[in-house]
Amino acid sequence: MPESDTREFRPELLPRRGEWTAWALALAASAGMWLLNWSGYVPVWAWIFWVFLLFSGLSISLGNWLDRNTVIRLDADGIRFENGLRRVRLSWREVQKVAVLPARWGKAVQVIGEKSHFEFKTLGEVQFQGEVRGRTGFLEGQAILDVILRKTGLKLVEESNNAYYYARG
Repeated sequence: MPESDTREFRPELLPRRGEWTAWALALAASAGMWLLNWSGYVPVWAWIFWVFLLFSGLSISLGNWLDRNTVIRLDADGIRFENGLRRVRLSWREVQKVAVLPARWGKAVQVIGEKSHFEFKTLGEVQFQGEVRGRTGFLEGQAILDVILRKTGLKLVEESNNAYYYARG
């Protein structure tokens, strides 16, 4: 990457079908709760199920919102990570460690500075019955990791169970 270039990366986005399904189920359960309440008796299991569906809808929506607001910027001075809730800016010299860990889809990359850190995932494919149903993580996640390791000068210090740990030498 030339010194004057700033490269910006955004993660792949999963289809929103799961989010809409979760909210449709929460809405249907809410209607069921209203009917049960109208009849005068709502069993405890119904409340638990209803809360679970609401929590599912909220957590899926939050995850989708975070993905849509996530960006990684690499430039000559360092790396910036933003996701709507967090903003982390690390110069290349501030990056102390990088951990690359196996994840369900792709790899989880933890970039650790002295006072702040962030995590991103490399590209992973969600498959069902041998068919790719979606992609998650950063399409160029491995390239991002390679630039971070090259610009920081971190060296491999430990490898175990498909996990790699890099630190200053």
